[in-house]
Amino acid sequence: MFGFEQFVTLNRWLTGFWRLAWLNILWLAVTALGLGVLGAGPASYALAKYLDRWFRHGETPPAAPMFFRYARELRWHPVLMGLVLQAAGAVILMNLLSLTDWYLRAANLLVLAVLWIIAVHVFFVMAAMDLRGVRAQLSGALLMGLGSLHWTILGTTAVLAGYGLMIRFAVPLLALFGVALPAAVFAAICRRILRDLESGPALSHASRLPRIAARSAERTDALLRRSPSASDRATTPQKGTPA
Repeated sequence: MFGFEQFVTLNRWLTGFWRLAWLNILWLAVTALGLGVLGAGPASYALAKYLDRWFRHGETPPAAPMFFRYARELRWHPVLMGLVLQAAGAVILMNLLSLTDWYLRAANLLVLAVLWIIAVHVFFVMAAMDLRGVRAQLSGALLMGLGSLHWTILGTTAVLAGYGLMIRFAVPLLALFGVALPAAVFAAICRRILRDLESGPALSHASRLPRIAARSAERTDALLRRSPSASDRATTPQKGTPA
C-alpha cells in the first residue's frame, strides 16, 4: 500500500532529479556565457559548490541566483583551472590521434585516466577544502582520487553505465543530465571522503589522550616517590637544632 511516507520519499527523489536537471541547464548557460572555454571552469565550480552544500549540509537554496553567485565567487581562479584541464585534455587527445606506437598510446591513455581523476575531484576540492593555488588543488584532487581509488572506479563505472542507458533508451536525457550525472555521482563520493577526513583526526587525537594522561600520572607518582636530593637534606633542619 502506498502510504504517506512513501509519497514523501518519492516526492523528495523527484524534486532531487528536477534540481539536478535545472543545475545542468544552469551549467550549460554559464558555459555558453563564457564562450565555452572561459565559462566551463566557473560553471563547474558553481555546480560542485552547490552539490557539496546540498549533499554534505542539506542546503538547497534557490538554484539560479546561488549558482551565478558561486560562479563569480573566486573570480578568475576557476577560469584558470578550467583552462589548465582543457589544455591538458586537448594535448592528450591530439597525441592519441597522431601517435602510432602502442606504448605511447598506452602512456597517453594512462595520463588521460589521471586527468579524469583530477577533473572529477578538483572542483570539489576547491569548494570544500582550504587549499590555495592551482598546484596544491591539483595535487589534492589527485591524492583524493587515488586514496579512494575503488570509489573512483565505481563512480566512473556508474557514470558510463548511466550514459549507456541514456544513449540506448533516452538520448534527450543527455541534455538534462549530461554534466549533472557525473557531478552528482562524485559529489556523493566526495561527501563520504570529506566526512572521513573530518572525523579521522579527532578520533586519532582522542585515542591518544588516555595514553598521554597515563604517562603524566606515572611521572607525577615517580616525582612523589623520589628520594630527597642532597640539597634537600642539607636544608632540612635537624632535630634539636634551632631553625
